[in-house]
Amino acid sequence: MAQRLQRPREMGAAVAESGLATAAARKNKGPGPVATAYLVIYNVVMTAGWLVIAVGLVRAYLAKGSYHSLYYSIERPLKFFQTGALLEILHCAIGIVPSSVVLTSFQVMSRVFLIWAVTHSVKEVQSEDSVLLFVIAWTITEIIRYSFYTFSLLNHLPYIIKWARYTLFIVLYPMGVIGELLTIYAALPFVRQAGLYSISLPNKYNFSFDYHAFLILIMISYIPLFPQLYFHMIHQRRKVLSHTEEHKKFE
Repeated sequence: MAQRLQRPREMGAAVAESGLATAAARKNKGPGPVATAYLVIYNVVMTAGWLVIAVGLVRAYLAKGSYHSLYYSIERPLKFFQTGALLEILHCAIGIVPSSVVLTSFQVMSRVFLIWAVTHSVKEVQSEDSVLLFVIAWTITEIIRYSFYTFSLLNHLPYIIKWARYTLFIVLYPMGVIGELLTIYAALPFVRQAGLYSISLPNKYNFSFDYHAFLILIMISYIPLFPQLYFHMIHQRRKVLSHTEEHKKFE
């Protein structure tokens, strides 16, 4: 009798283990062929888009002979391709990319916010050198990042791209953050003067919003967030590149 009761339990455990193994296999397998083809196309297009921005910056600099106000030469493609990164949140949400939806949303939305709610909305900051600072940092970062994703999906990732992906951020990430903070800071007096996006009392909704104070809070949020993300990336660099070096030794 005990043996009869034990058999169904063993069968149930076996089925559960089989189900877990199948789920793990699916997770490790990655996206299907259709999703992979779509992601390859998406990443190729985004790589090309940021290359267009890079070429536009170089051409504008050579034509003007100055790095001042180069933003105007790449404004449209910058807005288009940075806004196009919103699709990455969808990729995470539907599961074709195994990244965190929350983290991806934060990273993408922070840039989209800076492009549209600060740089686009406050015309006076568009000629600031700080804008060029974060644009250059973003451009180099995104060319490398989307190239990394493309070659990874094709299972042919050159070591130089992997190295660049996990090394150049050491300079580019702080450079981008400094540019972003200086741009927001430069926008503050114009936002206060114009009352941009602010809602004052009294109104029928009995609600107020101070966009100037909101921007200051965003700047303050960089203090705890930047070190955490930066040192997380440092840890990832050690992990990925050291694993690559060990793999080369065994080869």
